Amino acid sequence: MDGLALELTLFLVHSARRGYFVYKNVCAQCHSLNLIAFRNFVGTIATEDEAKEWAAEIEVQDGPNDQGDMFDRPGKLADYLPRPYANDNAARAANAGALPPDLSLMEKARVGGPDYIFSLLTGYCEPPAGVSMRPGLYYNPYFPGSAIGMPQPLYDGMVEYEDGTEASMSQLAKDVTTFLTWAAEPETNERKRMGIQAIFLLSLALLPTLYYKRLKWSVVKGRKLRFTKL
Repeated sequence: MDGLALELTLFLVHSARRGYFVYKNVCAQCHSLNLIAFRNFVGTIATEDEAKEWAAEIEVQDGPNDQGDMFDRPGKLADYLPRPYANDNAARAANAGALPPDLSLMEKARVGGPDYIFSLLTGYCEPPAGVSMRPGLYYNPYFPGSAIGMPQPLYDGMVEYEDGTEASMSQLAKDVTTFLTWAAEPETNERKRMGIQAIFLLSLALLPTLYYKRLKWSVVKGRKLRFTKL
């Protein structure tokens, strides 16, 4: 059972790691992940050296320096993932007035969670007969109202995986869904580990507690009351 759990964990880690590259190369052009810093990758979907390398690929404005000027520097583990737009107004201006939502908690914000995300990404199709779409909208039956402003984001082979996995559209959708599920709770594994440790410690304290309870209450439970007439 432990081997199966380990194999499942590694499978999810590799899938989430691939999903990060899908997000980085596709989703990050419009959507942000404001709650995720590069340090969150360490020990989960990347090693510390890999996370530092990923962070160093971006430029972060810092300062002021001794002269009072702002300057650009390579990213560090403490930095958060870069935003695609400087502010919300710039995002709306680039997307015909629509604001692309932040994806940090998207898995928790939608009914169905990962199932909804996967279905949405793979559910683009031609509208049925009698349904007309306004310019700039696309038909997706899994989106509320079926009219979505985001064009189909994923296509077969649009990302080349480092591990050689075939990048079909369904594979891309599954991996980015796994990544967004991880992003919603990057501390899940640590919290589960702490829960197992807490249960173990409480189980060790159970026997002494039962013994102490029996010791203290044995006098009361063994007491006999006798009533006599005066």
